[in-house]
Amino acid sequence: MIIGFVGAGNMATALIQGLLAAKVALASNILAADIDDARLSRLRNAYGITIAEDNLALVKRADVVILAVKPQVLDSLLSEIGPHVPAESLVVSIAAGVPLAALESRFLPGARLVRAMPNTAATVLTSATALAAGTHATQADLDAVKVLFEAVGKVVLVNDADLDAVTGLSGSGPAYVLVMIEALADAGVRAGLQRPTALLLAAQTVYGTAKLVLETGEHPARLKDLVTSPGGTTLAGLYALEAGGLRKAVMDAVDAATKRSAELAKVASTRLHRS
Repeated sequence: MIIGFVGAGNMATALIQGLLAAKVALASNILAADIDDARLSRLRNAYGITIAEDNLALVKRADVVILAVKPQVLDSLLSEIGPHVPAESLVVSIAAGVPLAALESRFLPGARLVRAMPNTAATVLTSATALAAGTHATQADLDAVKVLFEAVGKVVLVNDADLDAVTGLSGSGPAYVLVMIEALADAGVRAGLQRPTALLLAAQTVYGTAKLVLETGEHPARLKDLVTSPGGTTLAGLYALEAGGLRKAVMDAVDAATKRSAELAKVASTRLHRS
């Protein structure tokens, strides 16, 4: 299977690295095209992949075409390649906020599309990725794409309509967690710790706790209760968090990001349908 990346930025690089590390694909079976020649050269030198002559050459050779570009350039890109993607090819879009119906309108009838929403943690092979199948995508298509994204983390299957919520939660979520890590580290410094020590402890605590949830399968509330002694230090800290409205603030952040994603999706849909 030939996998072609239209766009060779950070997310494409992370996926290529993951596919090779997991031995899901051979370097000789990965193509990339990008307007930045220097970026392509770095990818070829680092991973031994093949550089396509241009976007059209790539889509004519690839069995799976991954659209790894920013949403704002998708309109012009689809005008270029949309009519030329072979009917037997599978197209995967990781362009944030662009619904499947809008994408499908720019390809030949019957085109098989899957939309993916990974997050920035793909660069360290721990992404949370949601996949949604287009109108003509088969279960086999979904299974194949799932294997690709499992090379860089965890994968869930959702409906296209749910991807705005995914964007608000896991797409934007790393930023929320980074604020939490920063705040924990700042609190450690305030309490007298050296900043490198405080930052390491904060980051490792968040990492370890997330791993605990994933590996035990326990509800976070139960795990929280296991480390909360009556009248102890953890309970005092939790009381302060509740008094400060942390839970509501996090829920409001996801809600705001979800609504913004839906607004941007409408704009993207209008733009693509008009072209």
